[in-house]
Amino acid sequence: MGCFTFVKVVMVVFNLLICLTGMCLVAAGIWMTVDGDSFMKVLPPFTDDFQSHVSVGIFSITIGAVMTLLGLLGCCGAQKESKSLLIMLFSIILIICIAETAAAIVALVYSSYTKIILRAWATSGLKEQYGKDKILTDLWNSTMTTLQCCGFSNYTDFSESYYYKQNGALYPPTCCAGSELFPCDDHNADFSGVVGCFKQIVKIIQRNVNIGGIAAGVTAIEVATMGMSMYLYCNLGKKST
Repeated sequence: MGCFTFVKVVMVVFNLLICLTGMCLVAAGIWMTVDGDSFMKVLPPFTDDFQSHVSVGIFSITIGAVMTLLGLLGCCGAQKESKSLLIMLFSIILIICIAETAAAIVALVYSSYTKIILRAWATSGLKEQYGKDKILTDLWNSTMTTLQCCGFSNYTDFSESYYYKQNGALYPPTCCAGSELFPCDDHNADFSGVVGCFKQIVKIIQRNVNIGGIAAGVTAIEVATMGMSMYLYCNLGKKST
């Protein structure tokens, strides 16, 4: 009974923390959705474009709601020693694990196709809307200035584009190093060799985010939760003996 009680306490505390974290995310998401301007003042690194065009609030509410639900299921299931709640928690996390594994396999197999689709989508927007659509232009300008990149792949994404034709066969200034000294034409853009934003984003993610570590941590938490819930489920009938 000592081991059962220990696992039960750990299960309750662990899921209570998950539930509280989920509630905090929901509260932050609601704050961002209702009064995004005041929330973003607490986070100075985010730009105006980010807070205007990325639905971080909705994302936070969704993730927080799922975490709160799972935390409540685990906490109540362990505390009330309810087999139905424990097996429900186990089943939901198992489904999540299967979905994550399937998504990882699809992402691995179709990663090259994903890049092709993204390139086609981004290049089309750059050629037809950059310089014409203010929102898209501001987003790309902010991205290219911050990451010191040009286009999706490189400066050729702007070749024969609306911006290129309207500005006398010139590329955006970010496509040329030292563009304040000379016009950013084909020769200077090619000579500058400014890389595309896709490469820069991938490089930043690889340098700053340990994807393998995060995936391993999330998997470990999910497996531990499933293990504890199944242990409690299987031993509830033996508790009285």
